[in-house]
Amino acid sequence: MRIAFTAKGTDWNSKIDSRFGRTDYLLLYDEDKKKIETIDNRAIANEAHGAGPQTAQKFIGLKPDILITGNGPGGNAALVLKRASVKVFIGASEMTVKEAYDTYQKNLLQEQTL
Repeated sequence: MRIAFTAKGTDWNSKIDSRFGRTDYLLLYDEDKKKIETIDNRAIANEAHGAGPQTAQKFIGLKPDILITGNGPGGNAALVLKRASVKVFIGASEMTVKEAYDTYQKNLLQEQTL
């Protein structure tokens, strides 16, 4: 399974970014390979409109099964994720990526219905 996180940094100890569209980084953890891939999303900060859908398109290219984030994607980005059958789990705002992953493993994050 491939799990993506919105993050403020590039490793397990990074804080979860509560934003989806304007997240600094997307971290992709491949559970089978035990490998993390980092995607820099900071250039999106300069976009006046459409950050969510642009990030969603980049995100879909990573082929994740799950997204773990803080507040979840907004309307347009949520539609893109729904079409791609990505499950979204929210409520990880104050956690590190590692804490969010562990919390997800314990089924303690809320699944967002898109």
